[in-house]
Amino acid sequence: MTGTRSIRGRASASAPGTCGELAQGMLDGVLCMVTCPIDMYSRATVELHPSQPFDELRRGIEGPGDSPKACKAAKATLDYLGNSDMGGRLWLDSPLPRGKGMASSTADVAAAIVATAGATGAEVPPEVVAEIALSVEPSDGIMIPHVAVFDHREGKVSRILGKPPPMRVVILDFGGSVDTQEFNLVDRNAFLKRLQPRMTEAVSLIEEGIARGDPLRIGRGATISAVANQELLFNPRLEAVQELSLRTGAVGVNVAHSGTVIGMLFPDNAPLAKGAVEVALREMEGLEAVLQCRIVSGGVRLS
Repeated sequence: MTGTRSIRGRASASAPGTCGELAQGMLDGVLCMVTCPIDMYSRATVELHPSQPFDELRRGIEGPGDSPKACKAAKATLDYLGNSDMGGRLWLDSPLPRGKGMASSTADVAAAIVATAGATGAEVPPEVVAEIALSVEPSDGIMIPHVAVFDHREGKVSRILGKPPPMRVVILDFGGSVDTQEFNLVDRNAFLKRLQPRMTEAVSLIEEGIARGDPLRIGRGATISAVANQELLFNPRLEAVQELSLRTGAVGVNVAHSGTVIGMLFPDNAPLAKGAVEVALREMEGLEAVLQCRIVSGGVRLS
């Protein structure tokens, strides 16, 4: 790319967070997840200054986000685009809680990548966003369009399952946090190989549910994966949440497989979801926060 010193630009991008994953485990010997993007977004704004060299993109003071990983991703994006001598500032604004399994870090990173590219006048396809994000840390697949099967460690598998049918998720947070990066350093392959048949069943149901526009099948698949994950990261609240979901009309539950939140999955029925929120707040001990979100298509949007 030529003329980099004349480039001066500013761009913003938004990336969705998640309610954990619809499924996570091993398929055909490869670790992967099924994404569960929600309508809570991390927004990154990048401003480039060609006369300002840097070792890493300097962070601005606006907004609650202040992620060194996003800065590293912004710098890697400029390197990828042949603009290594560029410098600038990065602002992050995100409502996503940290350490809960809601892809807060991946959303910051993915938004920063697309905003940085946009500030140079370039566009980067989802697979490049994934490649750069994975060079920073293991990543959720929220940069892939719609709902997707994604290899969150090496990016070898990326398969779009389709646009999710209208669905809501009631997200329950009972406190605590998990360091996802530390969690992913532990070798759990023996467990995952043993659980692979359940992952295969879960993904098959989810894929079928998306193809047919059937939330019930998606909920059944997600529940299979959530229960299987108890052998890897036990959540003492899952059984109670499953019982609550049956009483409140949910089609199933899902979890953050390397986090703490639990989701109750509903068709796009606002009264049902609202009723579940009210019952959870009234009955569930130790509940620190409840969020009601829609499941949306993945992908990072340049603004």
